[in-house]
Amino acid sequence: MKNLIRILLIVVLVFLLSFSLKAQEHYANLEMNRNIQAKGLIHKLNNTRDTLILKSDKKINYLYSINKDYGRDFDAYVDTTFYKLPLNKLPKGRHIFVAVQSPKRIVFVVNILKEIPKPESVKIASKKVVATELKKSSSMIKN
Repeated sequence: MKNLIRILLIVVLVFLLSFSLKAQEHYANLEMNRNIQAKGLIHKLNNTRDTLILKSDKKINYLYSINKDYGRDFDAYVDTTFYKLPLNKLPKGRHIFVAVQSPKRIVFVVNILKEIPKPESVKIASKKVVATELKKSSSMIKN
């Protein structure tokens, strides 16, 4: 009887833990470049793992990503030392990022595990505006 109660408690704990682990599931993984020459570029994900953050002492000239079909999903001139890329612009899958710092190219991988929700656009309710024309009275014309 004691063993049955212990087994039931373990099953309940595992069941409850499975729900809490799903709540902490991330949108993306980052495979960092560990090369010593890439140490000048800090590349990381934010706490919610939905934004890629790039920091460097030197200017990052260009950033692009290559998907599994060898196409470019993201391609932009950055031309700054700090850049944030929201990952909701990219589809689910593996993306190889290349950050160009002339003459170096630093390569790292971002795996997007599930679709990242895009922020909803705000709709502004507006009333129809009717333009009115001021009619000139005869007293206004005489002056």
